[in-house]
Amino acid sequence: MKHNETVKQSFKKQAEKFATYHMAKAEYTDYLVKQIGTKGTEHALEVAAGTCICGRALAPFVKDMICLDLTEEMLAQGKKLAEESRIKNIYFQTGNAEELPYESETFDLVITRLSFHHFDDPQKPFQEMKRVMKKGGKLVVWDMEAAEETLRTVDDKIEKMRDPSHTRILSREEFEKMFEKDFTLQCEETTLVPVNLKSWMELTDTPEDVQKEITELMKTELSGGSKTGFSPYKKESQIMFDHRWLLLIGIKN
Repeated sequence: MKHNETVKQSFKKQAEKFATYHMAKAEYTDYLVKQIGTKGTEHALEVAAGTCICGRALAPFVKDMICLDLTEEMLAQGKKLAEESRIKNIYFQTGNAEELPYESETFDLVITRLSFHHFDDPQKPFQEMKRVMKKGGKLVVWDMEAAEETLRTVDDKIEKMRDPSHTRILSREEFEKMFEKDFTLQCEETTLVPVNLKSWMELTDTPEDVQKEITELMKTELSGGSKTGFSPYKKESQIMFDHRWLLLIGIKN
């Protein structure tokens, strides 16, 4: 429960800025909708939905969409934006991904995005998402993919410095292992998402001294020093890096 409070406090701060951050760009949500290929008849659920970026994008293409998140402030932003877009078939519920408040085999489509690196025990929410899915339904996981093995520790350390609710980024192999027993993978694709270092830290209200420390680590790598796992680069005098987003779509056996 202590970690859940850390998550809630972190995302409470991010709520207003989160929906307009680069992660909400239409090019990413359009790509996601296309890859999922809905029929329009699905009962859908977004888990750890935040401001329901995916849920709002998918709602016009499914029968109904429930967005569940731990942080009420994030859901409130999602609800406000859904109302502004006149989305009628979307519903919002406060809840924990580790104990989903739904009957088994309820949903045709379950999606979660950028959530697993905030979970203490990734297996718990994964098993819960599997439980509430109908056989033949689609589970969509879109999350960051870990840096190469030798740099994972320092990569996670920097992520946690920036956001204390961060736990650990999973590798492609770890995600595949979760899916392998009960799902047939239909899609497995990596997208490089460019991120501005300063904007990334400002989103989470990272303290100034910590921002400086992280920036120095990036500058050190840029000048040929120790690697961070971020592979930073300069663009128009700004420090940038690419997050690796791994999209997995599995059909429940």
